Amino acid sequence: MLTIDLPRVLALEGASNVRDLGGWPAADGRRVRFGKVFRSASLATLTDDDVAALGEAGVRTVCDLRGEVERRRAPSRLAGVATHALCIEPSLRPSLSDLLATGTVTGPDVMALMRGAYTAYALEWSHRYRALFDLLLEENAPPLLFHCTAGKDRTGFGAALILAALGVGEEAVLEDYLATNRLWRADPEISSSLPEAVAEVLLRVHPELITAAFDAARGAHGTIEVYLEERIGLDAERRELLQERLLE
Repeated sequence: MLTIDLPRVLALEGASNVRDLGGWPAADGRRVRFGKVFRSASLATLTDDDVAALGEAGVRTVCDLRGEVERRRAPSRLAGVATHALCIEPSLRPSLSDLLATGTVTGPDVMALMRGAYTAYALEWSHRYRALFDLLLEENAPPLLFHCTAGKDRTGFGAALILAALGVGEEAVLEDYLATNRLWRADPEISSSLPEAVAEVLLRVHPELITAAFDAARGAHGTIEVYLEERIGLDAERRELLQERLLE
């Protein structure tokens, strides 16, 4: 483990896995600025105190990575911010339901589905992450928070991509990603309804999944740097601008 005080968590009552991306060391000796980019799980059950805390943190822009049905079922309680629906549909659910219906689903079965989902984040849904970076690069962009439902998979890949673009090393990127396993509070009803082997995979994040996403990016583009340029729109000039804004 690189550090004992990162990631910096916003302890909210109605949402979990809410944290600042700041503090991680970049390759050139700088660090990611605090108070610029936040990640979280769903904002649907925020309390009034939670809303006030996010306001005090400076959050003025929200990117919602959830699918359309997810957003309708659980609308965000964070009002007074610019909200951008960057829809990444949860493709895992129909396939998982089919597996569960067989009654013989195993952990490796679910892991294979999850690897497919992560590969899709990198290749099929890259335009959504590109839009996220576009917002980060807007002139005078205010602090931004991005989230999905659990804040672990779609959000986890987005956070890893931002940190990688800032020159944060693989060890720190992985540490931020794996912090979900101690910071996310899964819905008890969902947890209790899943077979143990399924829950062990589905309700956690795993190093091999984020590796699968980055391997897919490299497989299609050769390097992460080329992927960032060709898929995410970060040429050398825009990447330097991103680093000027988000590193100190």
